[in-house]
Amino acid sequence: MKAFQDYYPDEYAHCYGCGRNNAQGHQLRSYWDGDVTVAHFTPKPEHISMPGFVYGGVIASLIDCHGVGSAAAFASREQGGDMDDNPELRYVTGKLDVDFLAPTPLGPELELRARLLELAPKRVNVEVSLSAAGQLCAKGLVIAVRLPPSMA
Repeated sequence: MKAFQDYYPDEYAHCYGCGRNNAQGHQLRSYWDGDVTVAHFTPKPEHISMPGFVYGGVIASLIDCHGVGSAAAFASREQGGDMDDNPELRYVTGKLDVDFLAPTPLGPELELRARLLELAPKRVNVEVSLSAAGQLCAKGLVIAVRLPPSMA
């Protein structure tokens, strides 16, 4: 099964958070799980904020990338296909709000889940949760906007 990010053309696959062409990045991969999307990420020792906990910037970048990838998948599904059928549906972050609800432990695999809040012609609003070992640690609102021509 291909991840949403695997559908991105090579010229759009360099993102630090989810780009398959960025060997130094997180290389996050997002998939369908029914009507929601899911991704998993295991933090490395260098993702530390203080001993035993994940740096908040890493958490925000994971929420961001899973949210934007999910936005493209939600838009593609709305148009009746998958991301391979809709290569023009690429999104970037218009707004990112993250609420840190509990310290995120460094060690266990993190799970991200996204659900669609609103789909408009040029914007998709997605709610993303991040959990560690079954505990909700952060929530985010990602407002993803269609890739502007200036970035194409």
